[in-house]
Amino acid sequence: MSVINPGGVSAAPKPMTPLQEFWHYFKRNKGAVAGLVYIVIMVTLAIFAGLLAPHGPAEQFRDALLHPPVWQDGGSWQYILGTDDVGRDVLSRLMYGARLSLLVGCLVVLLSLILGVILGLLAGYVGGAVDATIMRLVDIMLALPSLLLALVLVAIFGPSIVNASLALTFVALPHYIRLTRAAVLVEINRDYVTASSVAGAGAIRQMFINILPNCLAPLIVQASLGFSNAILDMAALGFLGMGAQPPTPEWGTMLSDVLQYAQSAWWVVTFPGLVILLTVLAFNLMGDGLRDALDPKLKQ
Repeated sequence: MSVINPGGVSAAPKPMTPLQEFWHYFKRNKGAVAGLVYIVIMVTLAIFAGLLAPHGPAEQFRDALLHPPVWQDGGSWQYILGTDDVGRDVLSRLMYGARLSLLVGCLVVLLSLILGVILGLLAGYVGGAVDATIMRLVDIMLALPSLLLALVLVAIFGPSIVNASLALTFVALPHYIRLTRAAVLVEINRDYVTASSVAGAGAIRQMFINILPNCLAPLIVQASLGFSNAILDMAALGFLGMGAQPPTPEWGTMLSDVLQYAQSAWWVVTFPGLVILLTVLAFNLMGDGLRDALDPKLKQ
């Protein structure tokens, strides 16, 4: 907002800080803001699940098997979203499942981002045989469906939540490698890189201090989208019995355990599926907003 000084001349508007500028463009996308609000709620529920959940995730109530939700005939406020086939509270398991699903998503994105950035920087900056070797391996990985490749890796090392997380980290690598390499190839011929090289900067400083900060915007957007992919793929592996093993409260495993009751007890399938859908949608919407806020070409 411009300010008029006593001389009658309008003063220049106060420049925004980087954080204020980011929020200014991010909040234009209402869907992204809604996604961010949903994610904050889910993170809060995951962190404080031990305090907010009405029951333990493995606690069984044998006198309330397949108990309906509170608004349905026969429902009870003791089990707001009903119970499953062995009497476990669905709402409590969803809360604890959010903790596991978000933790796995964060782990997969963090590991794949770090490894992908390192390999992408090497491929783009060093070039030559190093670039050719890395990119041919990436092409081979991209030639296989990601979920199928993850299934093969988990089948080799054994079904568990740790092996599933590592498999998803491996199959997510190509996207970060290609994105980082493309950004490096754009930046490597810039004047600031040439000047830094003339001043005696080494390869490590060039890659991680000079070039990498200018490549972060598309990587942040890809990481937000990769978060939703990690949650969805982990749920798929859990549904197929190759991820978290019962009685671990994981959304995909919850779906797999009660699939035979889909028609007789709709709530045991509907609520885990709905939570997966909304969480993946929220991360995708937030990723769209991050792209709007971080891409200079979209700032009009």
